[in-house]
Amino acid sequence: MLAPNKNPAALANKITELAVRLNVSEEQVRLLREENARLKKIEHAHEQLKGEHQQTVERKVLLEEEVRWLKAQYYGRSTQSSDAAEQNPDQTMLFNEAEVLAAIEAADEAHRERTTKIGAHERKRSADAHRKAIPEHFPRVEIEHDLPPDQKMCTKCAVPHPLTRIGQEIRECYRFEPPKISVEQHIRPTYVCEERHEAPITAPAPPVILPKSMASPSLLAHVTNSKFNLGLPLYRVSQDLQRYRMELGAGTLGTWMSIIGGEKVVPVINLIRDALFAAPFMHIDETPLQILRSDKATGSDHYIVVRAGGPPGQRIILYDYLPSRTTQGLKQFFLGPDGPYQGKLVSDGLERYDDIAAELKLLHFGCLTHCRTMFFKARKVSNLPSTRTLANAAIEDYIGPVYRIEGQIKALLAEYQQRGESLPLETVIKLRQEKSKPILEKFKAWIDELLPATPPSSALGKALGYAHRQWPKLVRHLDHPEIPVDNNYSEQQIKHFATGRKAWLFSYDASSAQASANLFSLVMTCRVNDIEPYAYLNYLFEHLPAASTVEHVEALLPWNLKTILDNQKKAPRCAQLSAV
Repeated sequence: MLAPNKNPAALANKITELAVRLNVSEEQVRLLREENARLKKIEHAHEQLKGEHQQTVERKVLLEEEVRWLKAQYYGRSTQSSDAAEQNPDQTMLFNEAEVLAAIEAADEAHRERTTKIGAHERKRSADAHRKAIPEHFPRVEIEHDLPPDQKMCTKCAVPHPLTRIGQEIRECYRFEPPKISVEQHIRPTYVCEERHEAPITAPAPPVILPKSMASPSLLAHVTNSKFNLGLPLYRVSQDLQRYRMELGAGTLGTWMSIIGGEKVVPVINLIRDALFAAPFMHIDETPLQILRSDKATGSDHYIVVRAGGPPGQRIILYDYLPSRTTQGLKQFFLGPDGPYQGKLVSDGLERYDDIAAELKLLHFGCLTHCRTMFFKARKVSNLPSTRTLANAAIEDYIGPVYRIEGQIKALLAEYQQRGESLPLETVIKLRQEKSKPILEKFKAWIDELLPATPPSSALGKALGYAHRQWPKLVRHLDHPEIPVDNNYSEQQIKHFATGRKAWLFSYDASSAQASANLFSLVMTCRVNDIEPYAYLNYLFEHLPAASTVEHVEALLPWNLKTILDNQKKAPRCAQLSAV
């Protein structure tokens, strides 16, 4: 038990002192709490600034990558080759002038001293011995350059006498004659009885593709071929015709093309579309197109869609106009009169095709070239050596070997075709399963390892993300030997349209765009089937007006006319002219 405090005053002072200290402590605690709250706010602001700084740095890197990519696209080479030394091994000698000069001199000397064995002697090879001979099917025009009469007399003998001709030297060169324009006069005799028992009878007029116009099938074929095969705008075709004193304005030519493409050849296009729906697989791609007059805002993108497919000898390239690249808009190209398309689909990574394939239950295949392009962009635009190394590894160590295996398959296919045989699909399956599949499995493991640690917005992150999302479609070709590893076939076909678009720039309206698409379809279908477009168009425009049944139109499809057109090409030129 504590002893009672005997000094009340000291106790009161003690209590007062403790109360003062308590108040001071509470004030200090309050100040510390306020300071702690202020520090937390500062720390929170610091974290926010740190995050914003990190985003700014990442944004800066991404913008620098985009600027480098745009510069490379605008100023750089379009090739995706990895190293110039791989394309030209002699580049390593560029800084060894002495060795280079010696090598060039040795090569020149070897070229000069090349000899060809003939019988029991040798003679030096002529400079143009490697030149390809002019084909025999071209007619020859003989132009003789003879000696003057006085030089054809022997003056060494006692009695001068004419020299004997023992041979001749012939030099062949191509001769070109400009086109010649003539006028067809279609004469229809009229007959009448002298006694006037009946009304006069006039021979019926043959059906023509453009009645009441001055256009013959040959002229229409020339204009169509000039624009849709050679890529010339119609005003330049008009200027070219004016050089031969034919006055036809670009507006007139445009009207002819719109009527033919938008109306006359539609039955042929419909049958080609039906044949495409019977193909086992179909390529598809699209490219922008400018339309001057439409319901959309000025400058809005419209599209031309290309579909490709068909077996050898019946290849089909089909173009169509599309106002907007929506899922419903693209879906219409897979719906035919007999129902939806039932084959396999090959496309790029556009997600709308995934939705269409899922809805229509199509087996969908991806494009390995698009995957390679993503990694090529990462290698080209990144400033980080590690990024360039990883992107190059994807291209050279994984994607490149797969394409080399596909090259072996194409070489085998060519060998079998030369023998008149078909490459067994089992051979393709075996090569892909034994060689390509292990490489692609390693590639997938490599992607899965790098993807979590790579910024998704960077060029490398986009490439890895694209490969990861598209992976089921990228490897599906392993089990389907008839399907290629990429969508390059449709890319090559749409490139022709894009090249022509640089010359004629736009279409007037939607109907003109579809008319152009139809004529492009005919021209490109001819080209992929090794048919000369002008010859086909000339025959088509001449015989299409008389086609009254589906069978007649079907006989005018490009692959059905190949034999007839080949025979016309082989016929002598004079016979063709006499037939006309």
